[in-house]
Amino acid sequence: MPLLQLIYASRPFGFDGATLTAILFDARRCNTRDDITGALICRDDLFLQLLEGPAAAVEAAYARIRADDRHIEVRELLRREIGDDARLFGAWAMKDDPATSLIWSRDEVAAGVPERAGEAAVLAVFARLADAG
Repeated sequence: MPLLQLIYASRPFGFDGATLTAILFDARRCNTRDDITGALICRDDLFLQLLEGPAAAVEAAYARIRADDRHIEVRELLRREIGDDARLFGAWAMKDDPATSLIWSRDEVAAGVPERAGEAAVLAVFARLADAG
């Protein structure tokens, strides 16, 4: 059965450890229930998230994210159909990464590099994170 893989970027509002913990707790609970896997790269100036799973479930999760006031300027970067065996984070309800895998500087993020990077470059960021375990 084909699945939907979606990557978006947003700016955090009120970012701190407690906010991130709450986001990850909610994501893991809902994603486990909805058969969604993925990863969240996070720092105080950027959320970059990959979601993968049944299309209706991913669309519902993305709608919740767009409505969540902890996210500002939500921008979709990639949307594609994948096979079930093509999940990058099949073992993770929501892997988190404190931006150690992210190569863009704060100035690059502010200048819109994630949006201009292209789908292959954005996907490569998550592929490196998946390979890191």
